[in-house]
Amino acid sequence: MQSTKFILALCSVVLAAGCVSKQTYNTEVQKADTYAALSKQLSDELSADQAQITQLQNQLKVTMVNEILFPEGGWTLSAKGEQTLAKIAPTLSNLPGQQVVVEGFTDNLPIGPDLRRRFPSNLELSSARADDVARFLTSKGVPTNSISAQGFGESRPVAPNDTPQGRAKNRRVEIVISAASRP
Repeated sequence: MQSTKFILALCSVVLAAGCVSKQTYNTEVQKADTYAALSKQLSDELSADQAQITQLQNQLKVTMVNEILFPEGGWTLSAKGEQTLAKIAPTLSNLPGQQVVVEGFTDNLPIGPDLRRRFPSNLELSSARADDVARFLTSKGVPTNSISAQGFGESRPVAPNDTPQGRAKNRRVEIVISAASRP
């Protein structure tokens, strides 16, 4: 009799652990709907050659190759880059409870002598590019308390660096949108 009560209690605990509250379920459904709507809105603003939009479990990622945003070897936005980002700034400005992180990446080639005068390595160059994108987005209305920037240099390639095409894919900026973490 005692073991039967123990087994029933254990089964109750296991079943309860597998369930989620209705509020948690509704929150997750709302988050998925928000990301789907945001993905559609961003897709409508950007053409496929300007950006790739990926929806992950708890975030949305907009990936843009550097040639769209910066002149070759540059770290400040080109006019075309500003036009591209201006299209998505209104969407990013109205994301309550969301965090926007601008991430900069480079290929693995050493930077040239002109850039080396300003940036010791690809890490600093990628940080400067991410900072410039974040600065532009805040100038267009994205709240400063919801945006940050980070450079990764060559540390997270998405393609092999042994071809010009692979290196071009690695020179990119990603704008990652996710739920703001709670303090």
